[in-house]
Amino acid sequence: MKMKYLILCVISAMAISCQQKGGMSPELRKKIEADTRLQTVSAKAEALIQSGLNAGDGYSEVWIRDLNTFIEPACKVCDKSVIREALLTFFKFQGEDGNIVDGYTQRSDRQNGGVFFYSDLAPQYAAHKNSVETDQETSLVQAIFKYVKATGDKAFLDEQIKGLSVKHHLSDALSFLLNHRYSKEYGLLWGATTVDWGDVQPEHNWGVLLDSSSHRSIDIYDNAMFVIALNDFLSLSDTLSEKVYWENVRDSIAFNVRKHLWDAHNRKFIPHIYLEGSPFPADFNEDAIHYHGGTAIAIEAGLLKKDEILAVYRQMQQNVAAAGAQTIGLTIYPVYPNGFFKNPGMYEYGYQNGGDWTWFGGRMVQQLIANGFYDEACEALSPMLDRVIAHNGFYEWWTPDGQPKGSGLFRGSAGVLWKAIEELKRK
Repeated sequence: MKMKYLILCVISAMAISCQQKGGMSPELRKKIEADTRLQTVSAKAEALIQSGLNAGDGYSEVWIRDLNTFIEPACKVCDKSVIREALLTFFKFQGEDGNIVDGYTQRSDRQNGGVFFYSDLAPQYAAHKNSVETDQETSLVQAIFKYVKATGDKAFLDEQIKGLSVKHHLSDALSFLLNHRYSKEYGLLWGATTVDWGDVQPEHNWGVLLDSSSHRSIDIYDNAMFVIALNDFLSLSDTLSEKVYWENVRDSIAFNVRKHLWDAHNRKFIPHIYLEGSPFPADFNEDAIHYHGGTAIAIEAGLLKKDEILAVYRQMQQNVAAAGAQTIGLTIYPVYPNGFFKNPGMYEYGYQNGGDWTWFGGRMVQQLIANGFYDEACEALSPMLDRVIAHNGFYEWWTPDGQPKGSGLFRGSAGVLWKAIEELKRK
C-alpha cells in the first residue's frame, strides 16, 4: 500500500504541474502557422508511409518496434485492413511462452545467416527476433493501442488467433516479460547489455542474440516501454481483476525505476544495473554516459517531473554541443570507446553508439510538446525538419557532422516527425 501511495502522489503532483503550465504564446503560434516546413515534411512523411509498412528501403521486414512509431500516420493514409493484418501476423508467430518476434518478411526475402521462425498460420513469412532486447512485446501492445484509438476498431481485440482473443494474447505477451525477463532483486525488467535502446551487444561481431556470453542488465528504456505498454493495456482492458493486477505491476515498476535507475544528484538515468557483471573494463566510468533515447521514453511513461524534464533537455543540448552533433537525436554522450563492441559498426559516433537518430529525437520533441515546453520543442525540431528537406528523405541516422547513414527512407523517422508536427499544430 505504501508503494502504491507514493506512486499516486507522484502522478498527482505531475498532473497538478501539467494543469498549471502556461499555453503557447501568440507569437510562437503565429510562427508555427507560418512555417511551411511543417506541412512539407508532414506531406513527405505521409507519402512515404503510404507506400508500405516495412521499416524502410534498407529493410524488407515489418518490425514491430518501428511500426509502433508510424502506425498513427499509417492509420490515416493506408488501408486499415492491411494494418490490421500486419498486427495480427505478430500473434501468428507468438511463442508458447508469450514472446513476440521483432518482425517478419517474405520467405523469399530472407537474408543468409539469419535465425528464422515459421508458422503454419502465416506460411508465406519468415520471422526473426533480436533476443538481446526486451521491447518487442511492449511495442506490440503500444501499437495496438494506437491502432484501436485511431480507427475505433475495438472488435480487433476480440479477433481469434490460435483459439484465443487478441486481448488474451496481449496479456500473455506482458506476462512473458514478468516470467522470463524480470529481476526479483530489483523489481525491474532486464535484457542483454546494449547501448540505450539499441539491439547490439558488445560480445559478438553481430551481437543481436542473447546467449551464454551475454551480460544481463537493467536499463531505463526497457522498463519505461513496459510502463507505457501497461498503461495502454489498462486502457484496453474492461476486466476489473485484470486491471487491478496490472495496475499493481505498473506502479511497482515505476517505483523501482525511480529507486534504482534515476540518479537524483546528477538528474539523469544510470546506463545499466548489471546482474552478473559488466562486459566493459573495470576502470571505465559508464555512469557518466547520458542515454537520450531511454530518457525520452521515460518522460512518455510519466517517470519524470516537469523540472526534471527541462533539466534532462538542457543536458541533451549540452551533449549535442560537446559532440558537435546537429540535434537531440544524438543517442548517447559520451560514447563508448572504439573496441568496446565487436560489431564494427559500433565505432565512436557510429550507428547506436553516438549516431544522431531522428527516430528518438522526434520522440523527445513530442514529449516537450506534451509537457508544455513549446519553445524548446520548436527549437529542437527545427534542424530535423531542415535535414529532411535538404536531403529529400528520412534517413535512419546521421553522423555528428550531418552525413546521412543507413536506410534513406526510414519510416520510423517519418512517423515520429509527423506526430510531433501534428501535436504542435494542435496546441
